[in-house]
Amino acid sequence: QVQLVESGGGLVQAGGSLRLSCTASTTIFRIYTVGWYRRAPGKQRDFVAGISSDGSTNYSDSVKGRFGIARDNAKKTVYLQMNNLKPEDTAVYYCGIGGSWGQGTQVTVSS
Repeated sequence: QVQLVESGGGLVQAGGSLRLSCTASTTIFRIYTVGWYRRAPGKQRDFVAGISSDGSTNYSDSVKGRFGIARDNAKKTVYLQMNNLKPEDTAVYYCGIGGSWGQGTQVTVSS
């Protein structure tokens, strides 16, 4: 099982930015597709963004144009750059890889 550690969450005003990081324990990180997901209060966990081993990316419609996902295989880390944040982006953000999940990092956007 892959161990994942997310960081970078916090409290930000609407229109602000945050960058989340997800670092994995696996030595074969480079072959994995990695996804960011989020769970808002009272809601299910939803897909936010994903990046495959070849660097191709995809995003949910709700974040397209505002969020960017990138990976650094040497650091076994995936980043989620979040710009122009909105109150509806408030959630616990998780990264997922190979069926494993991190503990999540809280993002709170105030209006």
